[in-house]
Parts: sequence; C-alpha cells; structure tokens
Amino acid sequence: MDVQLITRPELLKLVPYTIRHIYRLEKAGKFPSRVKVGANRVAWVQAEVLRWLELRVTNRIEQAPPPVDQPTY
Repeated sequence: MDVQLITRPELLKLVPYTIRHIYRLEKAGKFPSRVKVGANRVAWVQAEVLRWLELRVTNRIEQAPPPVDQPTY
C-alpha cells in the first residue's frame, strides 16, 4: 500500500481556500475527508486531493462557452 499523505500546510499550497472553508466542504461531502494519523494530527490523501482538483479543471473546461469566432480582416 503506497499512500502519500499531505499535511495542512501542504494542502493549503495546493488548494486556494482557507482551512475553515475546506473543513466546511469536507463536512458537506464536497472535499476529500482527512485521515486521523495521531491523537492530535490529521492529513489528507494526496491522490484524493489531486483528483478533486483535476475534476475542478475538467468541469471548467466542459462548462466553458464555445469560442467566439473572431472576424478576419
């Protein structure tokens, strides 16, 4: 099993949200859940976070309006 975990500072470098907002998304089931790795320590599965980001990019591309033809002069 090769699971890479990332800490909160590493997560915040990847995801441009406050930690408070990330916790709200997580609670709503809209962000990968953290893993409790110790009594006072949590981390996130890196692959899950990266997949969440990839889906945001994919959705952006799929929802983008079609390009407007530019007139040629």
